[in-house]
Amino acid sequence: MKDTALTDSHVALGAKMVPFAGYNMPVQYEGVNIEHETVRNAVGVFDVSHMGEFLIEGPNALDLIQKVSSNDASKLEIGKAQYSCLPNDDGGIVDDLIIYKIKDETYLLVVNASNIEKDWNWISSKNDVGATMRDLSENYSLLAIQGPKAVEAMQSLSSHDLSAIKFYNFIVGDFAGIEHVIISATGYTGSGGFEIYCKNSEVKQVWDKVLEAGEAYGIKPIGLAARDTLRLEMGYCLYGNDIDDTTSPIEAGLGWVCKFNKEFTNSEALQAEKERTPERKLVAFKLDDRGIPRHGYDIVDSSGKTIGNVTSGTMSPSLGVGIGLGYVPKVFSKVDSKINIQVRKKAIPATVVKLPFYKAQ
Repeated sequence: MKDTALTDSHVALGAKMVPFAGYNMPVQYEGVNIEHETVRNAVGVFDVSHMGEFLIEGPNALDLIQKVSSNDASKLEIGKAQYSCLPNDDGGIVDDLIIYKIKDETYLLVVNASNIEKDWNWISSKNDVGATMRDLSENYSLLAIQGPKAVEAMQSLSSHDLSAIKFYNFIVGDFAGIEHVIISATGYTGSGGFEIYCKNSEVKQVWDKVLEAGEAYGIKPIGLAARDTLRLEMGYCLYGNDIDDTTSPIEAGLGWVCKFNKEFTNSEALQAEKERTPERKLVAFKLDDRGIPRHGYDIVDSSGKTIGNVTSGTMSPSLGVGIGLGYVPKVFSKVDSKINIQVRKKAIPATVVKLPFYKAQ
């Protein structure tokens, strides 16, 4: 089990540590609901240093990225980021990721922690164009400072105007006394804020200064459990739950990151799937009665026949109702469709809804 550079800090703060994607990670400090509400209403800081970072460089860097990723990275300008996915050859997804254009011929790919080795091997296998690849994952840390008060709370730590960094944009600048960190408005919570990329040797200073600067704004350290409830309220996919090697980006609702004006892995088959509409779709649902849907629970129709399964589910801290995502046949996929979630021996009625579950006031 690997530690992040901040493991000792988490333990000192009383975090409950659990194994996650090969790392010893803080799952919670005070409790999921308290931490969730802190991010929704004020500001919280996550250590997500387990994520992977690949640098792709050289005159053919874009060619490689265009071949392996579904979105159109040629549209990226320096200082902009893009959500995308890596399709496999069989209609599924190797991983979802964020692509940053650092400078001409230099791109940073941020991938999921559990897929670092798999993604590296996959992209390497497609690199017949001679792009230079470097795996920076072991040397870099990543903090997510999230919440509506994030900009105000963190402004004293940078000479740059943090409020000027638009969603899915970033700068390379000074932060918390460290030069040349990436300050990126690419959060996973739906409540605004930043992600900070820095070296492992720098992250303790950044973490301490973030907590100090945010103290007057009610900042708290936040664990992975609240990160999961926050992203689920927004309907953001989690790799390994909602998407994986067997789910297509089209049925997962990620057709918007599949740009068919270029060729990429399995693009012809995915375009055909999009045109005919897939047989099943990932939908969002709310329970109509009390109960908590969980990953793996069956979705059943009115006669009790299994029609799908819950990929992500929880009791929404913001809404106070059970919410979830799951795959169902397309006949059940329209908004307001009625389905049932099998919670132990009881089939609890639920309604298909439009995302996001949570809308900021």
